[in-house]
Amino acid sequence: MKQSHSQPEPGVLVLADGTVFEGVSVGPLGHVCGEVVFNTAQTGYQEIMTDPSYAEQLIVFTQPHIGNVGVNTVDMESDRVFAKGAIMRSFSQVASNWRSETTLTDFFETHQVIAVSDIDTRALTHHLREHGSQAGCLMTGDIDVSHALQQAKQFNGLEGRDLAKTVTTDKPYIFSQSSAKGFHLVVYDFGVKRSILTCLANLGCHVTVVPAETSAQAVLALNPDGVVLSNGPGDPAACTYAISAIKTLLQQAIPMMAICLGHQLLALASGASTKKMKFGHHGANHPVQTLQNKMVAISSQNHGFVVDQENLPTCLEITHHSLFDGSIAGIKRKDVPAFGFQGHPEAGPGPTELTDLFVQFIALLEVSHAKAN
Repeated sequence: MKQSHSQPEPGVLVLADGTVFEGVSVGPLGHVCGEVVFNTAQTGYQEIMTDPSYAEQLIVFTQPHIGNVGVNTVDMESDRVFAKGAIMRSFSQVASNWRSETTLTDFFETHQVIAVSDIDTRALTHHLREHGSQAGCLMTGDIDVSHALQQAKQFNGLEGRDLAKTVTTDKPYIFSQSSAKGFHLVVYDFGVKRSILTCLANLGCHVTVVPAETSAQAVLALNPDGVVLSNGPGDPAACTYAISAIKTLLQQAIPMMAICLGHQLLALASGASTKKMKFGHHGANHPVQTLQNKMVAISSQNHGFVVDQENLPTCLEITHHSLFDGSIAGIKRKDVPAFGFQGHPEAGPGPTELTDLFVQFIALLEVSHAKAN
């Protein structure tokens, strides 16, 4: 991959159905393929691109102005960019924000992110809404549309692909230590965001993070008070090792909180099924309703798969619904202390209306601890 030149180079997005969107390169030169999805968040482009859940995806930002607030180290959700590429309407090389430490231009170069601006993102988003998310090739520099189309068609897609084990940590690590009174939580890293770990640490928890393929026996050996199943990329049904481990942990009735991919894995381990969505939910403005009290909250969402409402096992109860399409946004087990939420209660980026789910998890841990003693 070559470095970008001082003069603007051409850039194109070629979808697998042959649709071409022309723009200009604002990052390194080269080409990359992935699943093209649109994100409707108005802020947080840095958090979005560093979210491991976006592995193998090309992000279309519907917010037109990208880059204007720069980049900083605090908002990194991981150590690197996991998104395959960035597509935007109006890229700003000038950053003006008191938290900014560098420009998005430098960020793209440092992390070697193929990025294209001046794309008609409104038309592109409408196309994806009508035809569904699909493979695409983002190409900058020497443009060959025929080659880009061929590359897009050869992309395998995300169905049936286990990406969690490609983004997870190599070895267990302690994220935070707490006082003796703090609960010890083991977090399965299927592509965990730092904001999730920070929320748990801020509640006084001792947080140990383990790789995606960690066995249930290895987790039990850590003597946790609770287990958290993190977010992550790819097809949940392909993570058979995780489903097996979760089944064992559920049999032990250890309190469990599951987020996004983790929520889907909890459902699969409970006997439910998942399916690929037409264009997924990606953004920070998604309304969800809590069925118990009919309260509505705005949530951050990022998923291309969903728990199927058909033939839901009797051990599961639906707790939240998406008000966009009625899909399942939350579940809980009726027989053991475990619940899952499809969105991101840590909200990085996004609204903080659902951070109370972490508090609810702590309450679940307290009840379980009281029963055990």
